Amino acid sequence: MTRNAETSRLVLADGTVFEGEMIGAPPVNGVATGEAVFNTVMSGYQEVITDPSYAGQIITFTYPHIGNYGVNNEDFESRQPFCSGVIVRQLSRRTSNWRATNSLDSFLKEHEIPGIAGIDTRRLTRHLRDEGSMPAAFGQGDLDELIQSARETLPTDGIDLVSTVTCKTKYIVPSLGGIRRIVAYDFGIKTTILHHLSKLGEVIVVPAQTSYEEVLDLEPDGVFLSNGPGDPAPLAGIRSNISSLLGKVPIFGICLGHQLLAATLGAETFKLPFGHHGGNHPVRNLKTGAVEITSQNHNYCVADGGISSVDLTHINLNDETIEGLRCQEVPAFSVQYHPEAGPGPHDSQYLFKEFEELMAKTNGGES
Repeated sequence: MTRNAETSRLVLADGTVFEGEMIGAPPVNGVATGEAVFNTVMSGYQEVITDPSYAGQIITFTYPHIGNYGVNNEDFESRQPFCSGVIVRQLSRRTSNWRATNSLDSFLKEHEIPGIAGIDTRRLTRHLRDEGSMPAAFGQGDLDELIQSARETLPTDGIDLVSTVTCKTKYIVPSLGGIRRIVAYDFGIKTTILHHLSKLGEVIVVPAQTSYEEVLDLEPDGVFLSNGPGDPAPLAGIRSNISSLLGKVPIFGICLGHQLLAATLGAETFKLPFGHHGGNHPVRNLKTGAVEITSQNHNYCVADGGISSVDLTHINLNDETIEGLRCQEVPAFSVQYHPEAGPGPHDSQYLFKEFEELMAKTNGGES
C-alpha cells in the first residue's frame, strides 16, 4: 500500500474479505457495490473501463500493474464509464506516455468511479473462477455493513441494463469513405465499432428501443446490433424489433447483439460461471479452420442446439461455447466476441468486410 493510504475492505457476497486502499472517487454513501468480474488484458485498461458492457459490474484487472501509461482523450469507448468500480493490485504512481492527458486515478475521480487497490487480485481471480462471478461491496465502512451490502446487491440476472447505457436520441457518424447507410442499435455501442462501421458508410446510431418501422424508414443498407451489458432475457421489446427486421435488411450482431439475434431465432441463452473477459480467447473459424485470438467481454452465452435455421460459424476453444452463427434463410450473422478489438488483437476485423459484402449482395452495387 502507498504511504498515508486510506485502508478499506472488499467483501464478496459469500463473505470472503480482502483488504486494500481506496483509489478513485469516494463511493456514494461510503460503499460501492456491483457484480465482481475479472478481465485478463495486459493493456487497454481505459478502453475496458469505458466499455458500457460493464454496467453494474466491478472490474478486477488480473494484470498486476495498472495505470502506468495514464489515460487520454482518444481512447474512450463511450461518453463515460458505466462500471460500478475498479479493483487493481497496484495502481501506478507515475504516468509515462506521450499521449497521456491524465492519470488513471484522476480519471476515476473525474468520472466518479470508486476503486480499491492493494488487493491480492491473483487470489480474488482464482476465487471468482472457482466460485463464479458474484455481488461484492467495498469501502471504508464497518465490516458487517460491507457484508450486508454485498449480500443485498443483486447480480445482473434478469435486469435490463441496456436502458441505462443507450443513447437518448439518434445521431449520425459520418462515412469515412464507404457508400452504405447503416443503422446501428445502441445497446452500449463502443466507439471503435463505430469507427469500423463508418469505413463502410454513414452510420445512424439509434436508441435501443427504436421501433423497426423507424429503422426501415431510414432506408438502411444494413442494421447493426451492438454489444451491451447484462442479461438478454428481459429485452423482449428489442427481440420483437429484430424479428420484424429479419429478412428485410442485412443484419450483423456483436456480443449482446449476437445473443439477441440468436434468442430471436429461438435459441436459449445462459449465464457463464465467470464470463469471458479478456483479449486472448482462442476461437476457431469453422469454415476456414483458422484459429483467431479474440477480445471478449460477456457473461451470457448462446446455448448449443437451439436453432435449426442457422449454421454455427465459430466456437471458443477454451470451453467450446458458441462464438458465431449465420442464418441460412435470411441475410444475418453474428459473433459473440469483439472483432473491433478495442483493446485486443485484430485477427477478426475481416467480419466488417463480410458485413459490407452481405449488404452489397443483398442490395446490389459494388462492395
